[in-house]
Amino acid sequence: MNIQHYLNSVISEAMAKAGAPSGLPAAVKPSSKPQFGDYQANGIMGAAKKLGINPRELAQKVIAELSLDHMVEKLEVAGPGFINIWLSDAWLAKQADAALSSDRLLNVERADQPQRIVVDYSAPNVAKEMHIGHIRCNCIGDAVVRSLEFLGHNVIRANHIGDWGTQFGMLIAHLEEVLQAGNEQQAEELEHLESFYRASKKHFDENPEFAQRAREYVVKLQQGDEWCLSMWKKLVDITMSQNQKAYDRMNISLTPKDTMGESMYNSMLPEVVQSLKDQGIAVEDEGACIIRLEEFKNKEGEPLGIIIQKSDGGYLYTTTDIAAAKYRVETLKADRILIFTDTRQSQHMQQLFAITRKAGIVPEQIGFEHHPFGMVLGKDGKPFKTRSGETVKLMDVLDEADERALSMVQEREPSMPLDEQQKIASVLAMASVKYAELSKHRLTDYIFDWDAMLSFEGNTAPYLLYAFSRIQSVFRKSGISTESVQGPIVIEAPQERALAVQLAQFIEVLESVAREALPHLLCSYMYQLAGTFMSFYEHCPINKEGVSEETKQSRLALSALVSKTLSQGLDLLGIETLDRM
Repeated sequence: MNIQHYLNSVISEAMAKAGAPSGLPAAVKPSSKPQFGDYQANGIMGAAKKLGINPRELAQKVIAELSLDHMVEKLEVAGPGFINIWLSDAWLAKQADAALSSDRLLNVERADQPQRIVVDYSAPNVAKEMHIGHIRCNCIGDAVVRSLEFLGHNVIRANHIGDWGTQFGMLIAHLEEVLQAGNEQQAEELEHLESFYRASKKHFDENPEFAQRAREYVVKLQQGDEWCLSMWKKLVDITMSQNQKAYDRMNISLTPKDTMGESMYNSMLPEVVQSLKDQGIAVEDEGACIIRLEEFKNKEGEPLGIIIQKSDGGYLYTTTDIAAAKYRVETLKADRILIFTDTRQSQHMQQLFAITRKAGIVPEQIGFEHHPFGMVLGKDGKPFKTRSGETVKLMDVLDEADERALSMVQEREPSMPLDEQQKIASVLAMASVKYAELSKHRLTDYIFDWDAMLSFEGNTAPYLLYAFSRIQSVFRKSGISTESVQGPIVIEAPQERALAVQLAQFIEVLESVAREALPHLLCSYMYQLAGTFMSFYEHCPINKEGVSEETKQSRLALSALVSKTLSQGLDLLGIETLDRM
């Protein structure tokens, strides 16, 4: 049950009965401090202002209209007209028992009206290795996908890879030379994709004969030449095979079947351009086809011209993106489309939204959302680069994470068997890299700091994994499993109550993540939950002598619910847990 939504609905109805204009929100939010209750309704002041009456007087009238005795212990008018709400201990205990025993994990209800949601993320380019910036689009997009699926939505992953364009002429020409030189193994592996791309570009710039052959291959490729298509497919397959290793290593849920490259929409482009021309949205200009949007101005204050077809007949990224939107609406039947790119793409996405809405390609009732993210910075506050100034490769980051985590585990647990050290280090490494990313607000830049992300203090993966393993040790000592404990849960101590309140709010946080595409909200929630559990563990003994069996079972049940919530939350972030650390 989403308590916040329920209270919003009930209190909004009570406000209307008390004379407030209909439709005004109750604006219920979790309270910032326990002394102000568990929730606080903040909408009374706005309603009172419209009515021209004292807000405290209106608040009292609203309380008189409420029937919340089944779940609320106390309602109180505070300050200029807030309503502070305390949930009853018995009701909280009942919610916790239900979450622990429910067939539906943590008693999280599926969406009443499941949506078909297309999520566009990762989007690497062919013949280029993923770099450190791909941590953001992969981790954020995947966490949102997992959250949406957990809530019961039908999610379609769309890995919109850059697999088409004029650069493929030079890549095919270079691959041809590699094969002719007998370097079959190099062609099959292409382990250093960046080097391959740079070599082909250098050859293109310096060798006119090579450049001419490359241009011819572009035309042949676009015309469907079988040999060019086979070389193109080889490049795509090698690239995506390399990328899949990174996805699997990071526990990113993308698979080859999710690949939807730019080439998918190639046959749609002439129709898209013609439709935009027929509607008068696109016009001819010196042989090219251009869209001018009044919403976007150039430096002279004139409508910005967006080219969708060049004078030589070639198409641009915008054209492909329009076709992709059309495909997602008409073929995939999307109710909602989410696209994750860095903030530098923001204006391009705004233009795409304006065009597709104006052309009726994406109707207003379909959600079309760009969720940008900031950059990964070094400690100097500049984009994170190698010492030589090159882009940091994703695989190099993951390798270093493994090395650092193993060194840390060996230092802390030198007597542990090597295979166990390596297992813990592998989980810790990927968890630390991913959580350091996901715990930051999506829109902000963040500094990549190995010491901070591998720390056992603060809002980090090691801290959460340690908290989870601490709970498992409690159950090992008690001699029962988290699955077999039953309760019932009885709330007596304030630490028990604080834990029960936070556990009941899991669904609220999860729905916010799905709605706003902000995984850091889930990270913050789990960090606070882990801290609340540590306080509970310190003040509420479980396995000590003198603790009654009833109290022990209740506290074990609460601990089991924390364990399941942390495990589920980390799983939604694509992070594995550890029973021992």
